[in-house]
Amino acid sequence: MNLINCKSALETLKSGLPIIFPTDTLPAIGCLPKFSKIIYEFKKRNRDKPLILMGSEHKQLIEYVHESAKEDYEKIASKYWPGALTMVIPSSEKKTPILTSKDHTLGLRVPNSCMAQSLLRETGPLLTSSANISGQTGSITAKGIALDFPSIGILGPIPWEKSSGKASTIISWKQSGKWRLVREGELLVRELH
Repeated sequence: MNLINCKSALETLKSGLPIIFPTDTLPAIGCLPKFSKIIYEFKKRNRDKPLILMGSEHKQLIEYVHESAKEDYEKIASKYWPGALTMVIPSSEKKTPILTSKDHTLGLRVPNSCMAQSLLRETGPLLTSSANISGQTGSITAKGIALDFPSIGILGPIPWEKSSGKASTIISWKQSGKWRLVREGELLVRELH
């Protein structure tokens, strides 16, 4: 297993390679936004499937949100983050080079994990996906993930803090005050019901 610490994780990311780290839901594979293609290669992921931008707190991600959705973003983020919620929201025009979706939206999330938040404070926002080969059920342990991704650095120490092992709830912003449920996870968003 290629175990790394926070300092070597930052060096790895700057070199264009991804790392694997724990979150409160599923372990994530992440990279600096300018190197997003690498995740698709390692995961064998269809390039039509967008990635999620994770940050250490909602203020770290606000510059990625389009002006039209900022008020709703702030309202939901301050209530549900950190936590198992991903918001799909229109992207700021200044940040379109990092987009992995075709509809100018970006999935944003702040995980409720001390290790993940600590890492993201050091690295800045990372584009992420669950740490599994696309179409396969992945492991939720560092040892299991190392079997699928033997060459990728895995953030230590291990064992990792406990996670739910379930994917996050995904909601999509439609217009002011209106959200749509995309994927139901363990978190219930009252604004949808």
